[in-house]
Amino acid sequence: MKSFRTWNIGRIRQNLIQMLAMGRTFVLLMGLSIVFFILLGIGGLAEQSLNTSPVSSMKGLAASLSSRFFVDMVGMEIPHLDKGKKEASTFSGQHMTNFVFQLLTNVNPSDPKSLLAREVPGLAANNAVLLRNGSGNKDADAPQDYHPDSSKQIEIPNEATTPPESSDPPSTSEDHGTRPITDKVVMIYHSHPQESYNPLLGTLGDNPSTAAFDKNVGIVGTKVSKELEKKGLGALHTLADYASSVQGYNYNFSYKYSKATVKAAMTQNKDLKYFIDIHRDSAHYKKTTNVINGVSYAKLFFIIGYANPNWRKNEAFATAIHERIEKKYPGISRGIWGKTSAQGNGEYNQSFSPNSVLIEVGGIDNTQEELDRTSKILADTIAEVYWSQQKANKVDTSPKKESKNKKIAPKDTVPAEEAVPGT
Repeated sequence: MKSFRTWNIGRIRQNLIQMLAMGRTFVLLMGLSIVFFILLGIGGLAEQSLNTSPVSSMKGLAASLSSRFFVDMVGMEIPHLDKGKKEASTFSGQHMTNFVFQLLTNVNPSDPKSLLAREVPGLAANNAVLLRNGSGNKDADAPQDYHPDSSKQIEIPNEATTPPESSDPPSTSEDHGTRPITDKVVMIYHSHPQESYNPLLGTLGDNPSTAAFDKNVGIVGTKVSKELEKKGLGALHTLADYASSVQGYNYNFSYKYSKATVKAAMTQNKDLKYFIDIHRDSAHYKKTTNVINGVSYAKLFFIIGYANPNWRKNEAFATAIHERIEKKYPGISRGIWGKTSAQGNGEYNQSFSPNSVLIEVGGIDNTQEELDRTSKILADTIAEVYWSQQKANKVDTSPKKESKNKKIAPKDTVPAEEAVPGT
């Protein structure tokens, strides 16, 4: 008997229609995806050319990811990479939940103020934006600003101990001690010169009214400037105290006062090209201190004022310092942050030079010993960046061949304009 195969024409037609519908949907989705990525690319190019603020930049998002994130990601394919790791994975439930929540809502779960800032007008006016995170800031905590209350009196604690000379870390850059010190090329100043460290307030001596300023953040500037000169860099350190010298002093005009100081210094010192405004963070000891090989160090914040249209150049300068410190002393840098405004000056005086940056050294509880160690590292690194830039910018001074048509003066003849009387 012959077997006959029956065909269900209706079912075949139905399946064919379904396949065509799926194909049409697939083509439509593919086309929409292509258009989406084209628009995304155009938007990125437009952002690079039109927007000078890093707030909406993907760089801010990438910076919020720690280096550990990428190590863990590669470790998913290379198991031995994670061997011996003591830290919790960045793909843990807590880390991923916090990251996704902050990405979607712009609210940091570990910082309740970020929630209030969305609802209270003016509270988010000076929010810091993360540009490049540091290994010393795993929770991506922003710098904490402090506005002094003149009605409160500071209590002086018991006397703090003075660190031994051996507490200094080893040099982090080539020693230029044999090189003659340059003219004043680096300026160290303080827009908030009365920011203090609690442990240092106990070393004021017999006359606190005259010695208080010497034990404020200025002591860090003094250490940095001295270490810079050991590396061959002439440093100008100003201890201008605006609260006691400016009539009608207003804390909100701090950066206007320091701007006048910087302009005056530039007028008197034509070689000044590097400007470091040293501050102190208002966070407590746990967040502002790191222990490396049993030795404690004050941590650092780098602040960029992006009301300055050329803020990217200042960020590049800060990055050069940050990356060198990250490599040699991981855990000291708390990253590079951008701010939208400051007291009367949203650029933090950084438009004077691309080699300008505001650096916060330690917090209110750091000791002089910890500050000195970090100050030396900071000075060594700034010197390293300076000398590397000088090497890169060095002009070829070799004698050039004279033109054939140009008359050459006799060897024993000195041009009149170069002649020196008495020679």
